[in-house]
Amino acid sequence: MERSKEIIAKSDLRRLLRLATEDMNEFFERNPSYSRPYKGKHLLIALCQGAALHYIDRKNGVKDFDVWLFYPERKIRLPYRRRGEMDFGVSKFGKHPNDQKYIGRRVDILMRSNSFFNIRDPELAITNYLTKKKTKTAKLLSQKAVVGLYPDSVFGKVLWLKNL
Repeated sequence: MERSKEIIAKSDLRRLLRLATEDMNEFFERNPSYSRPYKGKHLLIALCQGAALHYIDRKNGVKDFDVWLFYPERKIRLPYRRRGEMDFGVSKFGKHPNDQKYIGRRVDILMRSNSFFNIRDPELAITNYLTKKKTKTAKLLSQKAVVGLYPDSVFGKVLWLKNL
């Protein structure tokens, strides 16, 4: 089925966090020039878009999982279109019928560096970033929802919901 209607549990959020962390560690190993300014310096890791909306409303369904890592702005810019892909693996969510490459649902891992994330408060940072909507990414992410995965203070918390 294209969209799984299974409920996303906190254990699923923890699994997404582990997959995103694994993907980013591999990215920094392959790209050491980004490691020093960015590795371990993310302000926020969040589940975004349709899956985040499904976590909240339990109606939208899960086509895939989009996990974003948000970093403070540095002199060296992160690759703008970098997207890692991981396999959620065998789970209650099944797999998307068009994703023959994976056993389970695809997990897209994306990253963004922006001056909005130069503060220490991840909730305020993401709200300001999405409210200002100055970038294509901010406009896109503001259309659905954002659920915190990291730090612990925002884990499982709804950080953004369109028309909140």
